[in-house]
Amino acid sequence: MKYRSTSSAWVRGVASMFASQGVDVAALFADAGLSLSLLDQADQRWPTEQVSLLWQLAAERAGNPAVALTNPHLARPDHYGIVGYAMMSSPDLLTGLGRLIRYLRIVSDAAVISLVTEQEGCWVRLDLLGGARAVPRQRYEYGLLTLLTFCRWMLGHSLRPQSASFSFSAPEDVGPYVEAFGCPLLFDAISNGFFIAERDLLSKLPTAIPQLADLHDRMAGLALRKLETPQTTRRGQEAIACRLQDGSPRRSQIASDLGLSDRTFQRRLGDDGTSFTDLVDDTRKELAQRYLSDPQTSLSEIVYLLGYSDQSTFFRACTRWFGRPPGEYRVRLALDLADRVGV
Repeated sequence: MKYRSTSSAWVRGVASMFASQGVDVAALFADAGLSLSLLDQADQRWPTEQVSLLWQLAAERAGNPAVALTNPHLARPDHYGIVGYAMMSSPDLLTGLGRLIRYLRIVSDAAVISLVTEQEGCWVRLDLLGGARAVPRQRYEYGLLTLLTFCRWMLGHSLRPQSASFSFSAPEDVGPYVEAFGCPLLFDAISNGFFIAERDLLSKLPTAIPQLADLHDRMAGLALRKLETPQTTRRGQEAIACRLQDGSPRRSQIASDLGLSDRTFQRRLGDDGTSFTDLVDDTRKELAQRYLSDPQTSLSEIVYLLGYSDQSTFFRACTRWFGRPPGEYRVRLALDLADRVGV
């Protein structure tokens, strides 16, 4: 079974909402088998089964089955991280939703959002993958409401869906749904979602910043590629980056930093389709690109930060990586940035 997870940005928002309802969040996380101390770590991912358990326990302890529908008009753009910025810089709502679908794995690879076109608009549908645990209705309610309120916030006016559907039976009190979605409701439906009229989908976003749209796409693309990098490779790169200023690190040093034996580290890198030599080179290349984009960092400083013993070695590496020496590549980066922001 594929391990599926949700970002810390999203889970932080969920935890904050629980706290606003008087739920003891520390106890809640502990009972769900999760460490609250990890919540501020940007790269932390949360197993989908435990996220479902959080919702189940929170609804019980809040004494409110509709806990996911509290504060229905509060926009939560920070839940989406860089994906939210990519959406906001889009020219219209339809393009923004397309970017959400493209980069959704950054927020959660346990969720699937799809647009189903019908006459005069389309359904925005949400599917959640719960792993070995059934997905509680509150996760659907919260996911749909958070997306709807974010769309309203981006548009700058009260977006009213034509309809909202839910795959579960109608609760005794539908008042919170009426307040949250403000449209006709359908329960025991085949899917969970809401229908947006075409005129709203094509509405221009006041938050749009055309000059930054490409930059946000690139940042989201980098985040997506990082997420797709195998864990041992990613952790190895982080450990290498910390040691480069002392020169080229040894494999045994990095293995020790990761709490692995040298042989286990080597085997896992092989399983990831890479080697330690390639890992060091890839790490240096990524850092070089970052440092060269900052005109305040001199070439001699970059040589030191990357752990090279002399400038000539760094110059040869840059030519191999980028097809030009560092000075020329820095100029190219500056020109590309100027083109993107319209300078």
